[in-house]
Order: sequence, then structure tokens, then C-alpha cells
Amino acid sequence: MFANFGDYEQKANDSSSIEHRADAEKTVGRNPHPDFPKVQASRPDWRQEESWHLTQTVDPNWKLGRGGNDGGESLKKKHVQIDPYEDGRPAIFNYKLLISAIIPRPIGLVSTRSESGRSTNLAPFSYTQLINHDPPLFIIGFAGGFSNAKDTLTNLTATKECTINIISEHFLEAANATSINTPHGISEWALSGLTPAPCTEVKCSRVKEAVFSVEGKLFSTQEFESRATPGQKTGVLAIVEGTRFWVREDALNEDRNLIDPAILRPMSRLGGIMYGRTVEGCELLRPDFDEKQREKETDGLIMEKVEAQQ
Repeated sequence: MFANFGDYEQKANDSSSIEHRADAEKTVGRNPHPDFPKVQASRPDWRQEESWHLTQTVDPNWKLGRGGNDGGESLKKKHVQIDPYEDGRPAIFNYKLLISAIIPRPIGLVSTRSESGRSTNLAPFSYTQLINHDPPLFIIGFAGGFSNAKDTLTNLTATKECTINIISEHFLEAANATSINTPHGISEWALSGLTPAPCTEVKCSRVKEAVFSVEGKLFSTQEFESRATPGQKTGVLAIVEGTRFWVREDALNEDRNLIDPAILRPMSRLGGIMYGRTVEGCELLRPDFDEKQREKETDGLIMEKVEAQQ
């Protein structure tokens, strides 16, 4: 039973770790297809002509108090309660469940450089997110503790520097290639064919193909211990402060404060080996309470929080 298994994208430090990770990848069974090339060939071609567009919401006339927009169908469904630590439940089950439930997840293609400057690393992380804007702060989640740190975490903690590059459609395959289980010392840049570009505040490279990149400095880290196997370190959270942004000129508005999703065309991670595209959106105004009161939309709905939850 595996006490912990993290994103296979995260690079191992030595050959023994690589072999263990390869075995773990077989056990997790992320790829459900015995013959993936055959399955892939049976699917429709990528729709390159699919352009970013906006639609209405499911119910543009939705009013306060109406609940779901499915006519109550979801309320007829039963739920199953899962204890993540129940007897006989491998931690790997929680991993597979969570990466299929918490979707879509943004992917940070993280570039780092060793302290000596003689080695670089490039790897995608779907445990990446923006958490603050002043200062600009991002989180990156790493599988395994400091004692079994991957190259990215080793480099980040040693140099306190990285770049975070958002993956777009036009280099999806190349970005995915950086997740390959290479022997230590083999360049992901060369295998992926991606182009390193110089930065201003950090020594490691950004990905030139990326529409949006962040130069970052390490803010803090937090190591986590397994609940299932006390004493075992199972993950590290790194908080990175953005010190410089790089945006492709044709994606940026005149005020330099908005990026066009039609140009960015970001890719996300879903469960298993699936990626998601972002080609459609909708807009919703944040409701204003005073305005809704004037329109009498809150009539009969105002009650104390505890009363409403009963």
C-alpha cells in the first residue's frame, strides 16, 4: 500500500526515486487505456477552429432563493460518505479521487536552476494557484518531504528562485513532455523543445512560448506529515512571491491589467491523464444586497444564518 503518491509531473532526484516513481505510476493506474495510441486515433481531431466565446448562463432569469438551476434534480441523488482514513483504504485512492474532483486545476510549468548554475529543471505542477495579489503570492504543492525532494523543490529551496509559466494550447504536448521520468541530469528543455528566455529578477529561465510567465522568489515553505502513517513526510507547500510578470504583447490590453483568454487559451488538469481546454465562458454580476432589497427580491428570504441552515 502506498502511503503517499504525488503528481507524476514532479521530477525525482535519483535513479532509485525514479524507479520507485515508475512503479508507483503503474500502481496508481492513471492511464485507463491498455492501448492509448489506438484510443487516441479513434477520437475526433483537435478543433483548432474552436474560438473563445461567451454564452448566457443556464438560467439568465435566476432569482434569489431559487437554489439550483436544474429544477431540483440534483436533490434526488444520493451521496456516499468517505472517510479518507478508513481501514483498508490506500492513500492512493484519495489522490485519484481528489485530482478527479478538484477540477479544472491550473498548471504551473515551473522552471528552476541549481545553486551551482550547472543544472536546470522544468516540470509541470497542477497543485499551483494564485493566493494573493499584494504582494503577488502563488502556491506550489510538492509530493514528498524535504528528505525526498524533487529537483524543482531542491533548486527552489537552494536558490529561492523560480519562474511559473502558464500552459497554453500551442505548447501542450511539449509541456506534458517535461513530466517524463528522465534520469537525473537529463534536460527537460531539450526533450520538450521549449525555448528558454532570460529573466530580470531571477537567474532561471522563463518559457518563451508561454503567454504569461512570473518571475518568483521563495516566500516560505511548509512540510506536511501523513495522517495515515505518522512520522512520514508526504508533501511540501511552497509560497512564491511574484517579482516580475511577462505577458505576450498581443494578449495584453492597453492598461496592462487584463489578459485576453482568446490569446492565452490556457490548459488545465482534470482527473487521470486528462487535460481541459478553456474555450467558453459566461459572465455573472455580483449581486448587491441593497439593490435586491429595492427590487423586493429578498422578500421572505431574510433570516439569521443559524435559522437558514436548519
